[in-house]
Amino acid sequence: MLGPLTIHQPETAAEAAALRASLGEDAAVYAGGSELLLVMKEGLGRFTQLIDVKGIAALRELGARGDGLVIGAAVTHRELERSALLSGPFAPLREMERDVANVRVRAVGTLGGNLCFAEPHSDPATALLAYDARVVLAGPDGERALPLAAFVTGSYETALGADEVLVRVEVPAPPPGTAGAYRRFGLHERPTVGVAALLTATDGAVSAARVAVGCIGPAPVRLPALEARLAGLPLATVAAGVDARDGGFAALDVVSDLHGAADYKREVAAVLASRALAAAAARAGTAA
Repeated sequence: MLGPLTIHQPETAAEAAALRASLGEDAAVYAGGSELLLVMKEGLGRFTQLIDVKGIAALRELGARGDGLVIGAAVTHRELERSALLSGPFAPLREMERDVANVRVRAVGTLGGNLCFAEPHSDPATALLAYDARVVLAGPDGERALPLAAFVTGSYETALGADEVLVRVEVPAPPPGTAGAYRRFGLHERPTVGVAALLTATDGAVSAARVAVGCIGPAPVRLPALEARLAGLPLATVAAGVDARDGGFAALDVVSDLHGAADYKREVAAVLASRALAAAAARAGTAA
């Protein structure tokens, strides 16, 4: 049962960051609450102060910036799932969002909350890693940007300071001729394995590849060995299916848990990588 709570409603990200700094460990940032309330109900977090950031305009931004995307931290998964911005080269992000948890969670849960909670069995960080996404944090000295790869540091761990709040995620546009796909597997709402693949095509062949795998270890990672092996392959070859098992999976930090043993997860990840790459290659060929 939850105890008495004091709710603060700052109007700017700077005000929210200042509240975090002054209230200390008694406070938690609240947007959708889909993860936070579970933690509190289980007694894993005894917060007495909630900093409600839903009304901060900067955290609600969703739009194009240049050729890329800007996604405010308080934008919900449902809003992303239904956004026309997540099309073309950004279509894999929509594929990912439509399978996050369930429709009730997607209606209230936010992208920023998901990334800050850093639950290892979660899809968004994996998909965004393939796009070289950045996060922008607000703190006492203004804003700072971090690559997503440097923000999510481990299971339930991030580089977010105790006096900072996440403002937005910036997703750079991939090069022209890029298409991608996201594939996941899980027996529960939380995925066992997730793989994001982006392929850039030139003259019917792969000129660049990005492959990210998540949910199998403390944080999502890229697969540079597999990415390098794909360069130069005809799109038709990748679309027909490539064996991804020698793409660096053996060296990954994989954790055995209730979702499966480490060796099992490696095998599933390799299969999903092949499927994601095949779908990305087929789409790249169609777009060419």
